[in-house]
Amino acid sequence: MSKTIFILNGPNLNLLGKRQPEIYGSDTLDDVRRLCAAAAEPHGLSVDLRQSNHEGGIVDFIHEAREAAVGIVINPGAYTHTSVAILDALHTFEGPVIEVHISNVHKRESFRHHSYVSLRADAVIAGCGIQGYIFGVERIARLLA
Repeated sequence: MSKTIFILNGPNLNLLGKRQPEIYGSDTLDDVRRLCAAAAEPHGLSVDLRQSNHEGGIVDFIHEAREAAVGIVINPGAYTHTSVAILDALHTFEGPVIEVHISNVHKRESFRHHSYVSLRADAVIAGCGIQGYIFGVERIARLLA
């Protein structure tokens, strides 16, 4: 198996840097990719960053990760609060899963306080901006060491 971490992103994260910068900042998914790759490299790991606005696309990425990844960092976006399908897919993955949210979801609307993904995640990082993805990569490296 490769030593790749899948960095999975849900709906609207393709607009990172453009959508609600007062909440999500001005960094883009390309910035996330670059920073995660730099964090993974010293640990002998690589990253494969993906994004889908479709629930089934994210489920497919998780299924692929079963054979192609040693860990998953996932920001499911709004599917965090609604998707049993993503939770079920994550339960089929045997490696570490780190849930990341750019904003502090606990300071936002009450519906954002519940996460189905947290039921599978080995750790949850929220409110650290895109730095949370780096923390996720480093946590997976530590769990694999």
